[in-house]
Amino acid sequence: MGASPWQIIVRVMLPEATPSLVSGFVLTTITLIGYSAMADVVGGGGLGTLAYQYGFQRYQNDVMVITVVLLIIMVQIIQVVGDRIVARLSRR
Repeated sequence: MGASPWQIIVRVMLPEATPSLVSGFVLTTITLIGYSAMADVVGGGGLGTLAYQYGFQRYQNDVMVITVVLLIIMVQIIQVVGDRIVARLSRR
């Protein structure tokens, strides 16, 4: 068609792959939040440590519930924003 390899990459392949790349980034971010909460329990510090030490070990259920709800809210916000970005970038 007369397009150079660079033009094929920039004008065809990259726009077609962008929604999948953003979706993968969102999924990776959500997975990292989950892994960091689990790592916090074993000494990483952060929300997982707060939920485990103060909520679980000291029987303060309100602290544990609040930290779990905060984690769920963070994940939901990231998921909704990511889905909207993917919907805008998608050409379907």
